[in-house]
Amino acid sequence: MNRTAVLDALFEQWNSLDDVLSGLNSDDWYAPTSLPGWTVHDIAAHIIGTESLLAGIAPPHTSIDVRVLPHVHNEIGAFNEEWVEGLRGESGAALLERFREIVARRRSDLAAMSDEDFEAETTTPVGPAPYSRFMRIRVFDCWMHELDIDDALNRTRDETGLRSEVAFEELIALVGYAVGKKAKAPTGTRVVFALSGPMACRILVSVDERASVVSELPSPATVTIGMDARLFTRLAGGRTFARDHRSDITLDGDTVVGTSIVDNLAFTI
Repeated sequence: MNRTAVLDALFEQWNSLDDVLSGLNSDDWYAPTSLPGWTVHDIAAHIIGTESLLAGIAPPHTSIDVRVLPHVHNEIGAFNEEWVEGLRGESGAALLERFREIVARRRSDLAAMSDEDFEAETTTPVGPAPYSRFMRIRVFDCWMHELDIDDALNRTRDETGLRSEVAFEELIALVGYAVGKKAKAPTGTRVVFALSGPMACRILVSVDERASVVSELPSPATVTIGMDARLFTRLAGGRTFARDHRSDITLDGDTVVGTSIVDNLAFTI
């Protein structure tokens, strides 16, 4: 994906988030989400914090050690929580203004970046990778959090568009990890994810020396897993559990392997 497409998706995502956040009332900001310990306000603070990091802005001072919080498990989580705690006292209106300010700064910084710098290797949540990949991950992260807000407020919004296509590709890229490493599907397993709904598609995974997403299975499917793509997204993001959606998931073939896969599908970046 070229630079223009990546940035178009990122800017589309920021515009969509602005639309979501600007429509919140005072109660909406403090609605609990599926993320442990976080409200809608906290998600917005987290997004602001990550973009601020990329702009070279340090997190605000907090009066508590965020590492002792039960939902903080590593240094990335601690960094996220520093922004969440540091901005917790701000009103929703003030947080929206912060979001708009940092997004405007990031748009300017990205526009001024050379093509060489945009493709230069950097540290990302998935290890060393081009800066362009980091921006694809930013699309994914912001998209997932937009869904978190919608779910917290029991709203249904359009989950399609360029931002959704880019974000969904990030999910697909890690399906092999879930099948091979987390579910421990045995060598020779062939999996078809048959996803329906607005983002309908088929994801094929072949487990050989490692589990990989492939364009064609080398042998018949061991199991075909059917569900709505929206449910797949939330399972993959760890927002819900397959055990609570058995009637929404179909398994055709080896149901033991299929159940292990859907029960271990959570893999967040």
